[in-house]
Amino acid sequence: MDRVIYTAMTGAQHILDQQATNSNNLANVSTTGFKAQIDSFLSVPILGGALDTRAFVVNAVSGTDYTPGAIQQTGRTLDVAIQGKGWFSVQRPDGSEGLTRNGSFKVSENGILQTSGGRNVLGGGGPITIPPNVNISIGADGTISSVDPAVSGGPSTPLDVIKLSNPDEKTLTRGDDGLFKAAGGAVVADPNVKIINGALENSNVNVVHGMVNMISLARSFDIQMQLMKNAENSDQNAAKLFNLS
Repeated sequence: MDRVIYTAMTGAQHILDQQATNSNNLANVSTTGFKAQIDSFLSVPILGGALDTRAFVVNAVSGTDYTPGAIQQTGRTLDVAIQGKGWFSVQRPDGSEGLTRNGSFKVSENGILQTSGGRNVLGGGGPITIPPNVNISIGADGTISSVDPAVSGGPSTPLDVIKLSNPDEKTLTRGDDGLFKAAGGAVVADPNVKIINGALENSNVNVVHGMVNMISLARSFDIQMQLMKNAENSDQNAAKLFNLS
């Protein structure tokens, strides 16, 4: 009887975990550059004596859906989207490098190019500094150039190059802050990564698939609870039969 309890109990527990992951994906359907998390169930046998016939259900994070999201034109100079594969490099609070697909940038009060969330965008030598009172443009290779608005038809001045990389997706892990990190730490800039200026990448979360998955997980949870209830009833009936014998 306890074999059913092991499977149903752990199954119900990890269905709740997957429901939380699915809810998080749906909550980020409007987050620029968000990549959906993918979970899966695994059956893990319990080893040791009389427990060899029991098995736990385990919720395993199988990875991330790295499919690029749809590109939406915004016309804003500081909005950039990566074409195909690739990542922007930003600075975490501890100084380490994080990877993101969110190209909604701004210039801070101190003249530092940052993401909309306040992370410093990294260039060839660290955070990118933008001079005051200049108009800037961002090229397809990530080159940031400035033009003095007081000088009509004046030449543009290269300021820095946004660090663009394309590490192996199998080496990436998602942090609690939503940023990704490569297994080796810092990544190498890739000149083949190109960006689109005046555009942003939408989240790759499929709302319809997420809602259907939510309903499916809710039904699976009900089934696990029913299995535990049936196991309890069977145990009570067996106890009555033993008492009669």
